[in-house]
Amino acid sequence: MSPLDLVEEAVATYNRVLRSELFGAETNGLVRSEENSSQNSSSLHSSSPPRRNLLQFKSPEKPAQVGIDSPFRDVYSTSPIKRESQEILSSPRTATRPISKSPFKVLDAPDLKDDFYLNLLDWSSLNLLSVGLGNNVYLWSAATCTVTKLCSVGPYDSVTSVGWMEKGTHLAVGTNNGFVQVWDVTQGKRVRNIAGHGNRVGSLSWNRAMLASGSRDREIHIHDVRTSKGVETRIHGHHRQEVCGLKWSPNGQQLASGGNDNRLIVWDKANITAPLYQFDDHCAAVKAIAWSPHQNGLLASGGGTADKRICFRNTNTGATLSSHDTGSQVCNLAWSLTANELVSTHGYSQNQIAVWKYPTMTPIATLTGHTSRVLYLALSPDGQTIATGAGDETLRFWNVFAKSSQPKEASTTLDAFSQIR
Repeated sequence: MSPLDLVEEAVATYNRVLRSELFGAETNGLVRSEENSSQNSSSLHSSSPPRRNLLQFKSPEKPAQVGIDSPFRDVYSTSPIKRESQEILSSPRTATRPISKSPFKVLDAPDLKDDFYLNLLDWSSLNLLSVGLGNNVYLWSAATCTVTKLCSVGPYDSVTSVGWMEKGTHLAVGTNNGFVQVWDVTQGKRVRNIAGHGNRVGSLSWNRAMLASGSRDREIHIHDVRTSKGVETRIHGHHRQEVCGLKWSPNGQQLASGGNDNRLIVWDKANITAPLYQFDDHCAAVKAIAWSPHQNGLLASGGGTADKRICFRNTNTGATLSSHDTGSQVCNLAWSLTANELVSTHGYSQNQIAVWKYPTMTPIATLTGHTSRVLYLALSPDGQTIATGAGDETLRFWNVFAKSSQPKEASTTLDAFSQIR
């Protein structure tokens, strides 16, 4: 239970005790009957005293000659609080949702780069976790706990980003030499090798068949993977340094980009080359970007070491809604699929994982265990588990959210590769 929930519960309890002390048992019984009117409407008109489960609250020190229902019980009580108020205060509190402070699985990830600007971890809708290690991409199956090597990008190149298509059958791989490779995982073969960037590709984001890539060359490229033309659209001249964060909105109509120039820019798909909104209030690199699945146009962004804040924007109006200081470099953000909660991973100086309640931003849990910056984050398709990767070369798995009863269906996307020959 969050601190805000505890405060609300305490206020409600105080009000009930106050009514009991001021107006006595009959009024308190009436209040209880009103609260339970949806379950038993006749209780409002009952002349019998309210039901009291006092046996479970009986103190062994009470005098034996004074019965539980004796009218003299309050007379001989040494407590200044009446019997009804004691019952209210003794009632159990609502149970909190348990979140384990320890990962349920830890995997070694040798050669996992300790680089803030890269995105080397992603979880597919088919329950495959992809991770870029050195110049190789590996797949870990959550169903079978087996690891397979998907590909190598070559001896003179390295993996700098990975991103699953929503359908889960194709994986985009960005490389240090500026290429974007697209792999058919079901066939184990490369179907595209897109050139065009002049430097490493550190961020990728899919919108059905459209793939956006962000690079250290300060450009964003849009590719239609159904064609073999390569780059369809180039966006340049707006980010002054490396584009390290990139996310399409859930409805596919807006694209958010974050850069090492401390800028967060929102683009409209209908006019993709002109910024819709530009935010310059972060004081460090903006890598962490997450769109809310619950509220249209709600965008969260996190700043680096000199900033440490999570900011919330309404991209329908361009308004900044709020900001929250987390105390550490913000590396990644992800929203819960089932509740208005989000998780953030952090670097300097605490290297923590934090779960928050939105919009109050009250902390639900803080998880520690990584010994280095928690640079990478991926959410499982059922929305319950997160995988985190750090410079300590480990992957850790945590259960942090309530499980989604209706995981996102892969069939909702286009069969984007139906036209590939």
